[in-house]
Amino acid sequence: MELGNKIIEQAVEALSKLPGVGKKTALRYVLHIVKNDLQSVVQLSQSIAQLKTELKFCKNCHNISEKEICDICSNPLREKSIVCVVQDYRDVLAIENTGLYKGNYHVLGGLISPMDGIGPSQLNIDNLINRVSSGGINEIILALNTTMEGETTSFFVFKKLAPYNINLSAIARGIAVGDELEYTDEITLGRSITNRVPFESLLKK
Repeated sequence: MELGNKIIEQAVEALSKLPGVGKKTALRYVLHIVKNDLQSVVQLSQSIAQLKTELKFCKNCHNISEKEICDICSNPLREKSIVCVVQDYRDVLAIENTGLYKGNYHVLGGLISPMDGIGPSQLNIDNLINRVSSGGINEIILALNTTMEGETTSFFVFKKLAPYNINLSAIARGIAVGDELEYTDEITLGRSITNRVPFESLLKK
C-alpha cells in the first residue's frame, strides 16, 4: 500500500501486524491518532509501553499479572485443590465473569497446533505437571476450546496427568464443537463448568 508518507507507512505497517488488523483498518487507526490531541496520543503510547514494562506472568499459574503471584493464586478464599486449565488470559476472564468458579487456574499460553509450528514444549504443560506432582491438587478441569487444537491439547494433557491420582474432568458439552470459550455466553459457560464431567467419559463417545 503506497501512502505517499513514510511515517504513516511505517505506522500502518506496525499496526497491521496486530491480529485481525489489515492495512485498511491500520490506516484508519493511524489517521485517528493523527487527528487526536497530543495528550491522548501520549497516554496511548504510555499504556502500550506499560503492557511490556509493568505486566508479568504469574509464577504459579502463568496468568497475566502486575505481581509475581496473581491475585487469584494469592487469594486465600480460592479453592487451591481445584485447577482449571485454560488456553490464555481471555478464558480466565470469561470464566471469572460467570462468578461460579472458585478454584485456581493454569494458563497454557496456547494450544498444540502442528500446522502453526506449536508443540507441547512451547506451552506451559511441564509446569502443570510439576504443580500436580508437588501435591495439594485433587482435580484438574480441562476447559479448552472445542476445536481440533483444543481437543488435541486436552488429550495430550490427559495422557500426561493419567499417572497421578487426581480427578480429571472437562467442561460439559453445553459449548458447541468448534466454539471458543471467550465467545460463549456467561450462563452457558457457567453451567459447563458447574456440570463438568470426567474426561474419560468423553473418550468413549
